[in-house]
Amino acid sequence: MPVNLSLVAGFLTLSAVLSMIPGPSVLLETSRAITVGRRSAMWIVLGNALGGLVLLALVLAGLGAIVAASAKLFMAVKVVGACYLFWLGVSALRSARSNPFSLNESSAAGVPGKTSRARSVRQGFLVGVANPKSIVSLMAVLPQFVDHSRGGLVLQMLVIGLAGGVVQALIETVWVCAAGSMRTWFLGRTRRIQLMKAGGGVAMIAFAGRLAVESP
Repeated sequence: MPVNLSLVAGFLTLSAVLSMIPGPSVLLETSRAITVGRRSAMWIVLGNALGGLVLLALVLAGLGAIVAASAKLFMAVKVVGACYLFWLGVSALRSARSNPFSLNESSAAGVPGKTSRARSVRQGFLVGVANPKSIVSLMAVLPQFVDHSRGGLVLQMLVIGLAGGVVQALIETVWVCAAGSMRTWFLGRTRRIQLMKAGGGVAMIAFAGRLAVESP
């Protein structure tokens, strides 16, 4: 066994607890599940998982240490991430104002086209990698669950990181399913849909502001 199962269990528990706390990714996924449908939201979950794989690869390649050590690089990634979250928030507000009255037929059916699928995956991916603190946190936490006596430290971090990613995706799926069950409560109710979109937009902008002003 290349990893210490008790340490893996500890990391998975930590991952589960952190995933239960709503962040930008969960907010984007749940709002999409309500306004468009579970299927569209699951593409965002996939994109976010792919973003997590990129962060894990960066940590294993040692690039996480570079991001953590370079204040300018950290700030650059941070600003880009904040700007993207801000753009998502403004887009949601514009959508609430320009088209609040109903959901279109394809959305109601919950069957996004190829373009919307690619867009959803891309949005999930970008939100997943937008916060430089994610890679710094992963770099700081992951080695704490490695058993040095077993050797193969990179392999251990790879296995543990992948397992944590699976747990995160599963919990985000639960969030999506829970939010999707509320969809019928919103359908045909103009005011509720408008408030949902606007609330999600404001929350995204708030996350962007928080990311921009937080210290490393």
